[in-house]
Amino acid sequence: MKSIIAFPIRILLWGAGSILLAIAFFVDDPYFASLREHLSTYILGSAVLGVGLAAFVGGKAQSNRWSNRALLALWCAVPLSLGVVKASALLTADKVLSAPDDLARAYGRHFIVGYWRVEEVEPLVSKGLVGGIFVTRHNISRGAESLRAEIEHLQELRRMADLPPLIVTTDQEGGLVSHLSPPLAARPPLAELATLAAPERKGKAQAQGEALGAELAALGVTLDFAPVVDLHSDIDGGRLDFNSFIQQRAISSDPTVVTEIATAFAHGLEAQGVEATLKHFPGLGRVPEDTHHFRAHLKVTPEELAGTDWRPFRDTLAGTNSALMVGHVVVDALDPERPASQSKPVVDGLLRGKWRFDGLIVTDDLNMGAVFRHGLCSGVIASLNAGVDLLLVSYDGRQYYPIMRCVLDAAAQGAIDQAALERSAQRLRSIDGHGLSKSQ
Repeated sequence: MKSIIAFPIRILLWGAGSILLAIAFFVDDPYFASLREHLSTYILGSAVLGVGLAAFVGGKAQSNRWSNRALLALWCAVPLSLGVVKASALLTADKVLSAPDDLARAYGRHFIVGYWRVEEVEPLVSKGLVGGIFVTRHNISRGAESLRAEIEHLQELRRMADLPPLIVTTDQEGGLVSHLSPPLAARPPLAELATLAAPERKGKAQAQGEALGAELAALGVTLDFAPVVDLHSDIDGGRLDFNSFIQQRAISSDPTVVTEIATAFAHGLEAQGVEATLKHFPGLGRVPEDTHHFRAHLKVTPEELAGTDWRPFRDTLAGTNSALMVGHVVVDALDPERPASQSKPVVDGLLRGKWRFDGLIVTDDLNMGAVFRHGLCSGVIASLNAGVDLLLVSYDGRQYYPIMRCVLDAAAQGAIDQAALERSAQRLRSIDGHGLSKSQ
């Protein structure tokens, strides 16, 4: 009877131990970002319980000695793996934080980093290891005034270190993506203006931009990752679209309507001292995959895209001071190997070359599965060499450290195009005293 009871317990311990070992090994993965603060404690507590149970079950079943030892070793490996992961993370952070000031400032200016607690970014801000911060729902959970004071505190650290002001970014589109609401006012999506007559929709879009810009400026935000100018289409990601929801966020399927609304909205933000960011080039409207999790390919020819999906990007950039967010979609006809955010043919060849765009280009979040699990280290270097100005690490700011270590190692090996980096530095130096972007 004892063996009958012991057998399912052993099976349960093998399964639970294997799962917990995998979690311990990947505890610093972005998928665990929101749980990470308490996850290590849960893992250690469970490991102690598991070791005790494995030892107890093994003591009751002397006939299967090697299996008992293997089970005990499995559970002992859980805290050991967690310790190795944490030690590796600490060593990586230490290497980044101890980088010489000239390297820290030269490469740090290209990073926008999100955070959960302000203490996480204080050393990065004061040393020049970042060029800006990203604020979102958990940052404003303590109230708008608290966040405003927090941002001012970080800007004061910059002044004390004689560094340029931080670029302070957020993701406030209106509608579905309104991460600072509440306490900021909840506004309808810009798509609701698409059916209005041209003069009315432009007027209301600018008014909405001005109202939002005033709220953002009062917080200290200088760059909004909005508006979405991807064209609406009938393509639906279905059940595998966990985070993108582009068809709910897109303004219209008509490039002219999108351009009119986006331009007016951007002008409204600009009137309050906040710059817009057009996203997500090369356009997600035709892409069913959710790039938060999966690789995506755009198989349409550049000639067709130039007359449709790319028109709102190009025309709105020409009429505003907006930055451009480049997403993680592969444009097969231009570069079948790399996403647009890492592609020299896309960034340097098309945007910088053919379009003559010399404003700021920022990547979509580097935590996204479309790039994070596909050679992120080499991809980040490719982005810098392609002419991207700002690398966004928003959802899980802890990933900044291994990414920055990749950059520092690549710099030591001479793998970073210094000419491209200097051109980007010139664009970043065009930021004025309030941390606002200037188009060229």
